[in-house]
Formats: sequence, structure tokens, C-alpha cells
Amino acid sequence: MSREHNYEVAVRWTGNTGSGTSAYRAYGRDHDVVVDGKPMLEGSADPAFRGTPERWNPEELLVASLSQCHLLTYLSVCARSGVVVTDYTDTASGVMREGPGGSGRFVEVVLRPEVTVADPSMVDKAVALHEEAHEACFIANSVNFPVRHEAVVRLQTT
Repeated sequence: MSREHNYEVAVRWTGNTGSGTSAYRAYGRDHDVVVDGKPMLEGSADPAFRGTPERWNPEELLVASLSQCHLLTYLSVCARSGVVVTDYTDTASGVMREGPGGSGRFVEVVLRPEVTVADPSMVDKAVALHEEAHEACFIANSVNFPVRHEAVVRLQTT
């Protein structure tokens, strides 16, 4: 059975400093990302592209989306496979390469999940389930660049 899910997001530019886009350096890159019923997300461009460093940029959000999707998918496959995860942290990174004419594209994202499991018998299965989670991850299935995993699984200490 195929199901379709729809997502609506409003993006509102707040960077008009008075003269709009009259020149490349004349406007701010700040914007708000709004979804009904959720806290507003303050966005901007990467500081390398004249953005505000204190705000989220699209490149960070893409890496975060891949990390979140892997986390949520991984927890699901672990729960269904009898692997009890008690802690999970990821320090993800992405590489975007600029091309000619101001274009650019991501060439890789690396997820580095550090997972803690409840029992020694679960460690090997917990390692293997990262691949299953990757294959099922909605966001990873939607990008056209490699998403690699450098997972570490540890045993919970009491």
C-alpha cells in the first residue's frame, strides 16, 4: 500500500534593509521558517554567503535532517528487532562544494552515531541495524549524494 504525506512550511524573508535586492550586498539573508503550531525557526544563509551566524542555514538543516531521520529510523528498527538502545548521539558533518557561477552541491554527509545498548548480546545486531536504517531513511533516500555512517556501539554501564 502506498501512502502520501504532505508537508507545508512557510518561509518569510525578513532581510529587507530598506532597498530590497537593489544590490547583492544591499539585503540581509535572514528569514523565518514557520509551521503552524511549532516554534518559529530563524534562518539565514551560511556566513560564507553573507548570512547571520546565529541563525540556522539551509546547509546545516540538511545535515540535521539526515541525522534526525537516521536516528528515528534506527530507533524504530532497533525496537522492532529487540535491540534496546539507551542512548544515542550523532555528530554529523556535510561537505558542500561550490561550482562555477555560484552553484554548489553537497558531495557527502557523514553520520557518526554513538549508540549505547542495554545488553552485550545486542552489540553486533545494533551495529548491523545501521545499514537497515540507512536503507529505510526517507531523507537519505531523497538525496543524490552519499550518506556514510561511522557508527560506534557501546554497552551500557551501570
